[in-house]
Amino acid sequence: MDTDMDTDHAAPTTPRALATEAVHAGREDLAGLGLHAPPLDLSTTYPSYDSRGEAARIDAFAAEGALDDGPPVYARLGNPTVGRFETALARLEGTESAVAFASGMAALSAVLLVRGSMGLRHVVAVRPLYGCSDHLLDAGLLGTEVTWVDPAGIADAIRPDTGLVVVESPANPTLAEVDLRAVAHSCGSVPLLADNTFATPVLQRPAGSGATLVLHSATKYLGGHGDVLGGVVACTEEFARKLRQVRFATGGVLHPFAGYLLLRGLSTLPVRMRAASETAVELVRRLRDDPRVGRVHYPRIGGAMVAFETAGDPHEVIAAVRLITPAVSLGSVDTLIQHPASISHRIVDAGDRRSSGVGDRLLRMSVGLEDVDDLWDDLDRALSAAEPTRAGTVRPRSRTAG
Repeated sequence: MDTDMDTDHAAPTTPRALATEAVHAGREDLAGLGLHAPPLDLSTTYPSYDSRGEAARIDAFAAEGALDDGPPVYARLGNPTVGRFETALARLEGTESAVAFASGMAALSAVLLVRGSMGLRHVVAVRPLYGCSDHLLDAGLLGTEVTWVDPAGIADAIRPDTGLVVVESPANPTLAEVDLRAVAHSCGSVPLLADNTFATPVLQRPAGSGATLVLHSATKYLGGHGDVLGGVVACTEEFARKLRQVRFATGGVLHPFAGYLLLRGLSTLPVRMRAASETAVELVRRLRDDPRVGRVHYPRIGGAMVAFETAGDPHEVIAAVRLITPAVSLGSVDTLIQHPASISHRIVDAGDRRSSGVGDRLLRMSVGLEDVDDLWDDLDRALSAAEPTRAGTVRPRSRTAG
């Protein structure tokens, strides 16, 4: 039985490549346990015959958020399988700790609650952000007040009660990038939260550029197969202790089976990201050469996300794809496409949405692991179906590439 409460497996004594860490982090003790695959611990509670000792450990957690190396107590406090995922993700992001939650939005909410509990309810944020993150901040649902700025305006927007600066780079859905090192400098002593969902630690490690907190919707690339919900914040151990207290109090825990799937997903993350990115680059080349497509958005650091503006009706493109899946979310092994203005960013005020680059003709595509020519054939047909007609005739489709 894997009973280590915080699953604090020893880090390697010498640096290892990210691909190696992805496979081995959080699993170093398995051979000593006589295991090869990580165990899945589904217990909600654990026996304890030392009630005094258990009470003292719970008191310590309540006071400091610290987890010792004793046996687990209760699933809302922590779970060994989830702990393995947290250990692995922290190592991939280069942080001391990580704390997992039931979803990416639960993770962001916990960060806001931690800062708000300290009287630091003001947030400085840069658009675009994921639509629900934007809404959570803008609506003040957790008692926060937000000031929206361009990256150059961050320093001037910081107030005595500013508790957090929030950026997403590359951003959802326009793939706009910010200079994380410059932004971190502008933040001064205010923590910078960088949403790294699109890039993953394969492409960038925000903590190395000065970010205090690194947020992931683990539902996306970390899981990688469209079958798990989760969120995680990589951070210092000091901040992690506060996050664990909020998680315990609010109950936004990650289910152990989700933790198991996410740990498994990390092992193939570098391979999946690199393969999907290679296909994305080729699709970007073809889209940029196609007269049926307007502007194409693709980040300098690369990745598997592509956004493009159609000359024709984007809704017709959505309706016409057959191999590509028209669905929300991203980061799966299969390619997904969606219309942000109608779905992921519908909840954002239309004026704010458009001013941040999320236009009505913009489509967001998460490139999967299919063959590039098969994907292009599907896009080619869908783009032709969306072209404006003249006298009832569809304009001939262009096959400028592929």
